[in-house]
Amino acid sequence: MMEETGVRLNKFLSASGICSRREADREIAAGKVYVDGKRAVAGQKVLPGQKVTFRGKLVEEKPRPVLLMVNKPRGVVCTTQRREQDNIVDFVHYYQRVYPVGRLDRESRGLILMTNQGELVNRILRGSERHEKEYLVRVDRPVSSDFLRKMAAGLYLPDLDRTTRPCRVRKTGRDSFDIILTQGWNRQIRRMCAVCGYHVEDLKRIRIMNLLLGELPEGAYREVTETEFAGLMRELEKTGGGGTV
Repeated sequence: MMEETGVRLNKFLSASGICSRREADREIAAGKVYVDGKRAVAGQKVLPGQKVTFRGKLVEEKPRPVLLMVNKPRGVVCTTQRREQDNIVDFVHYYQRVYPVGRLDRESRGLILMTNQGELVNRILRGSERHEKEYLVRVDRPVSSDFLRKMAAGLYLPDLDRTTRPCRVRKTGRDSFDIILTQGWNRQIRRMCAVCGYHVEDLKRIRIMNLLLGELPEGAYREVTETEFAGLMRELEKTGGGGTV
């Protein structure tokens, strides 16, 4: 599980609409701010579940918009169900409530988005059958040209009684390939490989639209940058995820 880092108290107060960070620092120094009944100190962090009072009144946190990129390890489940022992919400343990956008199955790893913005989730999922998602895949035997051709052309999946959309596939090694899908059916790549007589040994998602996993360490997360978020909004406009966030 990730280290519980919390958020700086002045940032917490600012995000809650109480005052600016500079003003918060002054109020903390003046002894006007308490955390769990104890006088706060400069630089203190607020952990999930802690109660903050400002001039004697409980601060009701106003969640700020959050969009996280998470490098999910194998074994973590993309669900908000806390009864699931390995759920991604507990794994990330972010100081605000965030939930996954879409899914990445338990055996797969790589990029998953998490947010507290319901409308953003709706926009992304509305156009999910047109958004590009890129994966690195390793299989149990050498990748052949016939296999690549079949994968790229589209395959009938008996379990789902559906045929996949043509996609881009590129060999990256003796037993590995890169694939870009514009669909997100349940265990789609694994099913496609199985139809061709291959078994997936490792599957890692490295991109969702313009958002690249890059060098983000496995098990870590970060917030998207302003530039990345602006690019995501442009992608959503192109793929029909209209509306405002």
